[in-house]
Amino acid sequence: MTLLAGALAVLAALLFAIASVAQRGAAADVPDEEARGGRLIARLVRSPRWWAGTVGDTGGFVVQAAALGLGALLLVQPLLVTTVLFALPLEARLTGRRIGRAEVVWAGVLVAALALFVVVGEPAAGADRAPLRTWAPSLVVLLALVAACVLLAGRRRGPRRAAMLAVATGLVYGLVAALTKSVVDALGDGPVALLTSWETWALVAAVAGGTFLQQTAFGAGPLAASLPAVTVGEPVVAAVLGVVVLSEQVRADGVEWGLIAVLVALMIAATAALSRSSAAATPAPVPVEVP
Repeated sequence: MTLLAGALAVLAALLFAIASVAQRGAAADVPDEEARGGRLIARLVRSPRWWAGTVGDTGGFVVQAAALGLGALLLVQPLLVTTVLFALPLEARLTGRRIGRAEVVWAGVLVAALALFVVVGEPAAGADRAPLRTWAPSLVVLLALVAACVLLAGRRRGPRRAAMLAVATGLVYGLVAALTKSVVDALGDGPVALLTSWETWALVAAVAGGTFLQQTAFGAGPLAASLPAVTVGEPVVAAVLGVVVLSEQVRADGVEWGLIAVLVALMIAATAALSRSSAAATPAPVPVEVP
């Protein structure tokens, strides 16, 4: 089951990478004066490239849900950061640029750190679902953090605004991952259990809110300011929720905890570095000359 869950997580990462390249290109084509709120969404829904990305996102989400149904958040979510490994060459090919030596090194660091984390940590699944009273403290904290990020973003412009919105997006998408695991479990109990589960409707709201925040972050400033926070934030938040809410565990003892801490730090650093490179590879919109 663990091997299959890992394979599905990597497949989901590939689909998310394809979707990310398409959607970020579509968002980059939107003029700055329209890159806000409803005006941004109105422009994006008229873009075939954005819809292609949406299809890829949907496929990735379905595969991710299958992976979460088989494995722990602590296993699946770290593997999803391989999205940047797929996105970087895709965008490099699209823009006709060469991948630099530093990017190759960081990619190797990420792959090695992920592999060692899975082998050394042996992430163990906990409960598939938890009662609302167990979820409540984490939900309150997450909602407060998201609200704070959005309020701070409203007072800023350019890269700082994009970064704050990206942090909010990472928080929400981490919640989406954790809720998805619970919803997959409810799905196994039949349609009635699925439709009467609070997690189902919380997931719908979180997906809608996360999508809106993500597209707004992409349109608010350079992708290098937003992509690292989204890419790193989601697995970190999901992993924390897996431990705090769903009682997942990392099987480590003594010095292994020190090694795991180093590996997590390397994964975060490599993911952030590759995300910045991936964002830099996204083609900028071509200005239109008015005669």
